[in-house]
Amino acid sequence: MAKVTRDDVARLAGTSTAVVSYVINNGPRPVAPATRERVLAAIRELGYRPDRVAQAMASRRTDLIGMIVPDARQPFFGEMAHAVEQAASERGKMVLVGNSDYLDDREVHYLRAFLGMRVSGLILVSQGPSPAAAAEIDAWDARVVLMHERRDQPEDLVVVTDDVGGARLATSHLLEHGHAYVACLGGVETTPTTGDPVTDHVEGWRVAMRAAGRATEGRLFQSPYNRYDAYQLGLKLLAGPDRPPALFCATDDQAIGLLRAARELRIDVPGELAVAGFDNVKEAGLTDPPLTTVASDRPAMARAAVDLVLDETPLATRRERLKQFPSHLVTRRSCGCP
Repeated sequence: MAKVTRDDVARLAGTSTAVVSYVINNGPRPVAPATRERVLAAIRELGYRPDRVAQAMASRRTDLIGMIVPDARQPFFGEMAHAVEQAASERGKMVLVGNSDYLDDREVHYLRAFLGMRVSGLILVSQGPSPAAAAEIDAWDARVVLMHERRDQPEDLVVVTDDVGGARLATSHLLEHGHAYVACLGGVETTPTTGDPVTDHVEGWRVAMRAAGRATEGRLFQSPYNRYDAYQLGLKLLAGPDRPPALFCATDDQAIGLLRAARELRIDVPGELAVAGFDNVKEAGLTDPPLTTVASDRPAMARAAVDLVLDETPLATRRERLKQFPSHLVTRRSCGCP
């Protein structure tokens, strides 16, 4: 049986192959509703399937967007990837997701693989990127948008939330409940000292503590980002003689692990320990007690990242290249609010 082509669809629909292309790709030019329906009816009748590989070879671009995250098992990154997928679907694109596991070589592996597939663009959630990753990006003709991380390079395309401001809000709120001080669960030894969201969350905590005249020395604790390791750390920290009265956690996953440790140690939250996190993952509203946390507009951030990846017009100013979204505090019972 002969393969059905776009020419066959055009003949049956009584239109041009260009119009068939506009219907299949949802653009770039509009098609009248009646004409669109004739084309779709012809596609159904003939059983036509577009040859995506041939299209990619002809245009040197696929209808794919690559996205690399540190660990999709962590709710924040999973929810962000889902938001990007929805935003990409609105633009007629699909998303390939790779997990770097916070390893530079795996990040480079996915960069090379996705860019080699001629993706339309790539969204990178990274702790770096490392020099090797930056070199890989420079070697390919593709747009790369950094999310959840900021560098000082003026040519970068970046989508972030106000990490410092959000952390300051959460810490100040805990202090307003009358606690003598607020301790902080920050990052790990390998967390970058600049540009990383967790580093910015720690800085926001410091800003709020200094503004309230409270010391920070000895009150910052290193913690992995996931709930399981944070739970183990929480068991040691909360069982010690110098248990803090309140804790701001750089991620909700850390806070969820900490709440589990407090429950196991029979520590009343918020009566004996107030807790706040950052990210507002969906599970934050289901913890016991529900977690006070910092939220951002993930759907808006995802749309901005997809728009930057797909927009082929030159971006002249730093303002056009950097999209920063505000943070806001979501108060629940873990901080002491009713």
